[in-house]
Amino acid sequence: MSARPLQSARAIAAETLQQFDPSRDYAGTILDRLLSQTNERQRATDLVYGTIRHLFAIDAVIGRFSGRRPERIAPPLLSIIRIGVYELAYSPATPTYSIVSEAVNNARHAGGRKQTGFVNAVLREIVRHITNREVPLATSNPRRTLVRDVDAGCEFDTDFLPDPVVSLPDYLSTCFSLPAWLVREWLETFGPDQTRQICLGSNRRPSLYVRVNPLRTTAQDLLGRFEQAGIKAEPVPNAIPDMLRMAGPHAVTELPGFSEGLFTVQDLSASQAVRLLQPQPGWTILDMCSAPGTKTTQIAEMTHDSATIFATDIDPKRLDRVQENITRLGLKSITILPYAQLEQGAVGPFDAILLDVPCSNTGVLARRVEARYRLRPETINDLAAAQRTLLEKAVTLLKPASRICYSTCSIQEAENQQTARDFLGARDQFHLMQEQLTLPSAQAFDHDGAYAALLGPAIPRG
Repeated sequence: MSARPLQSARAIAAETLQQFDPSRDYAGTILDRLLSQTNERQRATDLVYGTIRHLFAIDAVIGRFSGRRPERIAPPLLSIIRIGVYELAYSPATPTYSIVSEAVNNARHAGGRKQTGFVNAVLREIVRHITNREVPLATSNPRRTLVRDVDAGCEFDTDFLPDPVVSLPDYLSTCFSLPAWLVREWLETFGPDQTRQICLGSNRRPSLYVRVNPLRTTAQDLLGRFEQAGIKAEPVPNAIPDMLRMAGPHAVTELPGFSEGLFTVQDLSASQAVRLLQPQPGWTILDMCSAPGTKTTQIAEMTHDSATIFATDIDPKRLDRVQENITRLGLKSITILPYAQLEQGAVGPFDAILLDVPCSNTGVLARRVEARYRLRPETINDLAAAQRTLLEKAVTLLKPASRICYSTCSIQEAENQQTARDFLGARDQFHLMQEQLTLPSAQAFDHDGAYAALLGPAIPRG
């Protein structure tokens, strides 16, 4: 029996998107089943996540220039067209003829001559209306330009985006494919300039950062190993130690040093909560929502593997990922604790608790691309209530005069500052030692958004 011929990245991406429902599916789950059918794994991944990330904007182009609303196009053809528009607008280095030609070829496999002609006509009509695939934003018309990054975008010859002067929320929502209610909330909280930067940060292609395991190597040695393998990386400035940014996308498990536990993938913003906690050797520490273990292992590394650390999670299956990371990194100070045993009081009390709670993910929309299509205003309120419950639980597990680091990957005030204020208002034995809100950014060393608050023993009044 002959092996099935390999498919192109575009064909795999189209198949993934055809099966994908943003209201319920995770694109990665579908994509992982199909990636074995192509030798362009990274490119297929970029096409899938890029298209989902920019879906509102892509559909605005299709609706304006194809003469047919997206919902009236057959799903197999719509997926092919969406990928074509994504590449035309957001991948200016890819030749136009290549994008259109392969889209037509994929349509041929998806249907007959009529479908092929339709896809060809739609994409060629869209191409006809593009005036500059690499226009500087400073000189472009915002109603005609899809923003690619902080400097450039793709300009068309006709207005098709909402007027930002008339309705800035509608413009930002369509241009950056974000819920209008969420954009309005950001505008009220952060103002127009910061909100635009948040939108850019939420739609970037995220950089890959790795946190060096100081128990096994140094940043300089790891850089040397990467260089020997022809892989470019650079240290992160601004006093963030042991973090490197990789140049270009990479299959993480194939990087030199991964199997030896020399590093862990972690975004810059995500690394700040443990730094705020400042865990010390000899402490007994609980990571209460630990899966997949990125911050748990960071605690162990920062304490030189000399603290007593317990890692638990309410989802027992996810604790397997924590154990995998512990084993790969060679850490000895971490004990996996089933959540039921924590509930039964099997361990504790603790000198410190890291409480990295489930949240809305509004700080990590560039990575968790599906989240933007599932969020509702009521979701934020429900999450905030659950987060307060977890904080109250954490208090019962502390030693006297100990600390909690409460953290999220959200930038919503209801989940962050308001939750911390509500907690402190109900408990006078704690005070806010420090807090840090980081907004998503597409500038220079790009990063996600995150919040962390260090809650410690109240200062006695003299």
